[in-house]
Amino acid sequence: MPLSGSLSNGQRYRVNFVDVDGNALSTGDGHVTVLVVTTPVDSEKARAVGDRVPDYCLGNPNYRMITILDFTRRHTQIGRKIATMFVRHRLDEEAKRLQRRYDAKKIARDARQDTFAVTDFDGALSSQLGAQPGSLHFRVFVFGRNGELLQQWNDVPTAADLAAVIK
Repeated sequence: MPLSGSLSNGQRYRVNFVDVDGNALSTGDGHVTVLVVTTPVDSEKARAVGDRVPDYCLGNPNYRMITILDFTRRHTQIGRKIATMFVRHRLDEEAKRLQRRYDAKKIARDARQDTFAVTDFDGALSSQLGAQPGSLHFRVFVFGRNGELLQQWNDVPTAADLAAVIK
């Protein structure tokens, strides 16, 4: 179901999508989900959010972070394939960084299995999350296990603010 306008904390939203690795994901499938909507230009902000996720979420199957990359300009079919390959490469690099955190915490799990990104070439996903067509806003959402929107930010939240919502 498309979500129009701004999203309201406390409401349930089930947004379904498939990541670049072919995994079917949803905001209401039993996980606490940190969802970051960004453009490739602001991808460092998405990294900052990931760095602020509390350690108890690392490797824990009850929690996950998903980054939606909003590609606003039109891409040809070959352009989409190239962009998706680039996103997969970046995920591999981010998983290496995350693996160092896993190793330091003695988490015996492949961090790449916990690294998710979705490409949004037509703006459909971004619009479901309340973005106006053509707007390039960075957004962070935290959804509860049942899809309830717990909190949202227009910028990178502090580690304390993020931890208080995820609990």
